[in-house]
Amino acid sequence: MPSPSSTTQVLLIGGRSGVGKSSAAFALAELWQQEAREHCLVDGDNLSAAYPKPFDDPDGGQLTETNLRALWRTYEAVGYRRVIYVNTVSVLEHAMVTRALGGAVELRAALLTAPDDVVAARLGERETGSALIAHLSRSAMAASRLHHEAAPWVARVPTEQRTPAQVAQELARIALGGEGQR
Repeated sequence: MPSPSSTTQVLLIGGRSGVGKSSAAFALAELWQQEAREHCLVDGDNLSAAYPKPFDDPDGGQLTETNLRALWRTYEAVGYRRVIYVNTVSVLEHAMVTRALGGAVELRAALLTAPDDVVAARLGERETGSALIAHLSRSAMAASRLHHEAAPWVARVPTEQRTPAQVAQELARIALGGEGQR
């Protein structure tokens, strides 16, 4: 069982589609399991995976925050104080994550990056036809937005020519005291 603490440690993992966020997050969770380091992993994409979105919340932002708050209450009630939160724009949503978790939050963030050709190859392995074209377009728009809007304190982590385990090692360093702290 996790040990009680008054501060919640949060690692935000963001990046465009195809950059390896989920793979790196799962690799980090596996690494921390091997080290017996308590944590929970939350994939923000699942927090608003509903159709249609609420009329008054067309982008699902309120739904995401409400569901994160509810999910966190469950984790917090049994003693968790370390969160890996992965979502394309998570590094831009640090205020929302802080509100949803409440209390004292120590926040670190990593923006995963990869060149267009690497992303295209990765997305090509999991998408086809018009779905691939749509994903590539959204991924490019997200990359531009993240590049321009992510704060200077957010660590940039390249993923090309690296395994998820190698990226996870760098994410662990960031989460446990390296760069990327707000």
